[in-house]
Amino acid sequence: MPDLSINFAGIKSPNPFWLASAPPTNSGYQVMKAFDAGWGGAVWKTLGVPVVNVSSRYGGVNYRDKRLVGFNNIELISDRPLADNLREIEEVKKHFPHHAVIASLMVQSRQEWHDIVRDVTNAGADGIELNFGCPHGMCERGMGSAVGQEPEVLRTIVEWVMEVARIPVIVKLTPNISDITEPARAARAGGADAISLINTIQSIVGVDLDKFAPYPIVDGKGTNGGYCGPAVKPIALNMVKNCAQDPDVRLPISGIGGIENWRDAVEHILLGASSVQVCTAAMHFGFGIIREMTAGLEQYMTEKGFSTIYDMVGKALPNVKHWEDLNLKYKVTAHINEDKCIGCQLCYTACEDGAHQAIRLQEGTRTPAIIEENCVGCNLCSLVCPVEQCITMERTDDATQHRTWKERTAANDIPVTFNDERAGGLHHWVPEPAAALGKERHKTLPGKARALGSPQAARLPAPAESQS
Repeated sequence: MPDLSINFAGIKSPNPFWLASAPPTNSGYQVMKAFDAGWGGAVWKTLGVPVVNVSSRYGGVNYRDKRLVGFNNIELISDRPLADNLREIEEVKKHFPHHAVIASLMVQSRQEWHDIVRDVTNAGADGIELNFGCPHGMCERGMGSAVGQEPEVLRTIVEWVMEVARIPVIVKLTPNISDITEPARAARAGGADAISLINTIQSIVGVDLDKFAPYPIVDGKGTNGGYCGPAVKPIALNMVKNCAQDPDVRLPISGIGGIENWRDAVEHILLGASSVQVCTAAMHFGFGIIREMTAGLEQYMTEKGFSTIYDMVGKALPNVKHWEDLNLKYKVTAHINEDKCIGCQLCYTACEDGAHQAIRLQEGTRTPAIIEENCVGCNLCSLVCPVEQCITMERTDDATQHRTWKERTAANDIPVTFNDERAGGLHHWVPEPAAALGKERHKTLPGKARALGSPQAARLPAPAESQS
């Protein structure tokens, strides 16, 4: 049985799954319910001077039959008195001494930071997370992402905290910045023990077409909020990777963003995270999702031969390269499994209108065919196909050659003029523009360029200016 326990910058928990600082960690009741369900840790909803929240706080992005592919909130930090939260932190630690309780904090002055750090430490918190990521409301007051976007300010506040901190300090980073490694480096320079990312992305998720106001609507008005949920995972993974690969960061990473199941968590871990935090999925499906997450992670680790979480942390990083280091000689071509094809022809439409005109229709069947000499291996057809493994991408080069853009540049073997013979698409067949107007376009022909002088082309309408 794999060991799921972690020691994250000195914070121990029975598994790497933590609830992120958010509504699911607003109270001791919720945190204890989550721990009882199997969660390994929880980052308490951000504490500071209590706020006053609005009513109507959440917005969602639905895609077809999927609810909350993206989730937006305009809720601020905790509106509960600090004393109540401290008492509940202490009570949670009495019942769950081996689970991680991290106090998320956001205040302004140096003295306030000193005071609240001491308060949560005395209450028994295992660690502290500095919320430098909130992109709405609090940033207008000079906190949250307003700090995360200013590395020098971030470093200064981290240094204030480290003056009195006696438990590990995590800095939570904002994604609303050009280069997230800059505040990550500042966190390290300030003495932080770890970083967590990403916080929510500043966004407007939609506009009411009748009321002319953005969602969520508050008395006929709205504002930008923080975007999260499955839709943000690609952004989060890239930023986790950026921090994990930066030699000037070198801090443990708690991955956040789009984690809904064990696979999402593993992706974060493979790119450098050693703990993961979940919010939207818990709000959507409840704390019970942890059972599938831990079971799935255990099964994956068993199959791959990983004994501990640390056997897999950053495992994918050596394979994440700059584009200029990718092999230009690698070649894949699409293959359609006729036995699985349902004849929807979506692959044809996608390739014909949105890619490289490398799929044709065939008389007597609804199963399209690949025009192999025109297929660039872009993957689009396999991505839009609704049937798993119906369209696969098969390697067609002999795997003996390796040539990168960097190597071609060093050898002075790259296109340098507008019509350079070394251009990658120079010999790629593209239909003549007028062929788009014909009823019998090249789609019914094998992958050969059709001259406009052919019998089929003769049936094309003449250009508008010559018709009379």
